Amino acid sequence: MDALIRHERQINQQLARYGVKFGIYKNGTFQERLFPFDAIPRVITAQEWAELEKGLIQRVRALNLFLADVYGEKQIIADGTLPEDFVFRSPGYLPQCESIRPVKGVYSHISGIDLVKGKDGVWYILEDNLRIPSGASYPLIARDLCRRCSPETFRSNDILDNRNYGDLLRKTMDSVSTGGINVVFTPGRYNAAYFEHSYLAEKTGAVLAEAGDLYVRDSVLYYRSTQGDQRVGALYRRVSDEYMDPLAFEPESLIGIPNLMSAYRAGNVAVLNAFGNGAADDKGIYYFVPKMIRYYLGEEPILNNAPTYLPFYDEDRKYVLDHLDRLVIKDVAEAGGYGVVFGSKLTKEQLASIRDTILAEPRRFIAQEVIDFQDLPIMDEGQQVDRKADLRAFVLSGAEDTVVWPSGLTRFSRNPDSFIVNSSQGVGFKDTWVLSR
Repeated sequence: MDALIRHERQINQQLARYGVKFGIYKNGTFQERLFPFDAIPRVITAQEWAELEKGLIQRVRALNLFLADVYGEKQIIADGTLPEDFVFRSPGYLPQCESIRPVKGVYSHISGIDLVKGKDGVWYILEDNLRIPSGASYPLIARDLCRRCSPETFRSNDILDNRNYGDLLRKTMDSVSTGGINVVFTPGRYNAAYFEHSYLAEKTGAVLAEAGDLYVRDSVLYYRSTQGDQRVGALYRRVSDEYMDPLAFEPESLIGIPNLMSAYRAGNVAVLNAFGNGAADDKGIYYFVPKMIRYYLGEEPILNNAPTYLPFYDEDRKYVLDHLDRLVIKDVAEAGGYGVVFGSKLTKEQLASIRDTILAEPRRFIAQEVIDFQDLPIMDEGQQVDRKADLRAFVLSGAEDTVVWPSGLTRFSRNPDSFIVNSSQGVGFKDTWVLSR
């Protein structure tokens, strides 16, 4: 590991050459920055990983069943397990997707599940990302560069090989393909995550395409190529729902594919991830995932939610308002670390203001206890210091099975006083070593 630390600067230089960047908003403006890499890895034991793997598969299976239900029979609502008006008022619920069953019935093909490990040694799920979760490419390319810098490190440690992510993603795409080529659909090279789009297209052997490269004819999606037009069987999209089809969603979108929804509705193309998945990764819906696991699978949840309160309910609202100064308040419509407020950092006037907002719009917020999660060591200007870190695990669901990639994106705060470790907040990342024994 000492060799990796010595080569950290060279690794970051190589990452910069590859264009490993991330976009953040600061002071109201968009800025593209390098995603700094720290060479000290997060290490997860084989035993610990086995438990995480079981819990992650369980959770994603339940979420996929919920999406099929909420856009289909709605049995979980009819049985009173989830409140109807809460579900359908979710910003991520899309009425355009009602009664549409995706190819092979899979909704969330690539799930990015964010976790933290408390100082009590317990892992807590913080968030489910089921729309267009990003980040797998960063530990993937970092591991490749680390291997080049210090091959002996990986020969002398029992670390599971993470280079199979491209194969796992390709198999997932193939398993739901309707016949034709696989395409990674990108909004273009000016997107902050364009490196990832192109890198994953290369690793999966898929075509990288933009809106102008694709069209729909007779409810079939085609790719314009120099060898003639080719049918698309699976479209791994890296564009938000609302911009995917200007005839179905945002009419002013210039990065979408007109009539794509007609091909999707007809079952002529698999779209990864499916439209409307936001109905299941809404921060408010997160509160109900343990209930989903019990309802659909008849099992107790293996992994814990963070202790969460829903102001939508009278009892929870009273608790939240009585303990605002010690809770974390999250706006369910926000993402990327935005809309997160720590009550302990607010003035009396600010607490009064957010109290009034919660009373006026209880569906808009969740509140959570502050989890004192573990710090991990990082190198900061030649000194080893501790910083808060989370883990984004990647779960891939195909037509036949659900698997967890034996790696993940570990993000750490560069601010010693910050608990927010989302990539869009200007953090760094580490490799995640899962031990094989």
